[in-house]
Formats: sequence, structure tokens, C-alpha cells
Amino acid sequence: MKELIGRPGSLVGFLLRIGQCLFAAASIGVMVSASGFSNYTAFCYLIASMGLQVLWSSVLSCLDLYAMRINRDLQSPILVSLFVVGDWVTATLSLAAACSSAGIVVLYGRDLHYCKGPLHIPCGRYELSIALAFATWCLIAVSSHVMFWILASV
Repeated sequence: MKELIGRPGSLVGFLLRIGQCLFAAASIGVMVSASGFSNYTAFCYLIASMGLQVLWSSVLSCLDLYAMRINRDLQSPILVSLFVVGDWVTATLSLAAACSSAGIVVLYGRDLHYCKGPLHIPCGRYELSIALAFATWCLIAVSSHVMFWILASV
């Protein structure tokens, strides 16, 4: 099997998962701190998607930490298949949520000019939350890519 950087049970894999978890949690925190986010379905979808990402990444980071502690290899075909499917599902959901939320912010901020109007929509916080969601997706894409190549080499 390939010894790729970011493989499950390695320090880099653990750091990738921790980064995913932290960026997703930060995205949730910023979005929840913005007033009126619950009025928009795309933002609620972003929170749900990032919540799933926090759960998935935290479970896998705990598994990576355990594997490093007992010095065990996590590259069995069944585990890698599970990691690939989970990463692909969460990556797809995260990208879809971030893109739909970004579309709403562009519509309200640049096209309808609600950010500068009397409605006081906190577009800056929405944009920051979406940027954190895209950063989360970038880390998920790296993990997904590594898992795909490990699965191909099994």
C-alpha cells in the first residue's frame, strides 16, 4: 500500500481532520452569531452541512489519534472504503452548502443592495462564515484525494 501524506492514522491525517473540524466549527459559530441567518434556507443548510462535517472529522481525528497511540495501520480496504465514501459525501454536501450560501450573499449584497439598506443584513459575517466553509471544503478535498489514491492502491 502507498504511504501517502495525509493517510489515516498519521500525524498529517490527524492534522487535516482537526483543521476540518475547526474550520467547520468556526463557520458555524460565525453564522450563528449573525442576526437573521435562520431566515435563509441556504444558511441553515450550511450550518447542517458544517455540523455533519464537525461530527465526521472529530470521529476520524479520534480514530487517527488512537491509531497513532497504539501504532496501528488504518489502511485496510474496508476502512479506506468507508473513509472514501464518508469524505466524498461530506465534501459534496459542504461544497453545495458553501456555494448556495455564497449565491445568496451575492444576490442580497451586490444585486439587491440589502447589505447597505435599512434591513441591516450582516453580510460581512455571512461572507466570513462562507469563506470558512470553503476552507473546510479545501481540507476535505485534500483528504478525499488522499483516500482515493489509497483505495486505488489497495
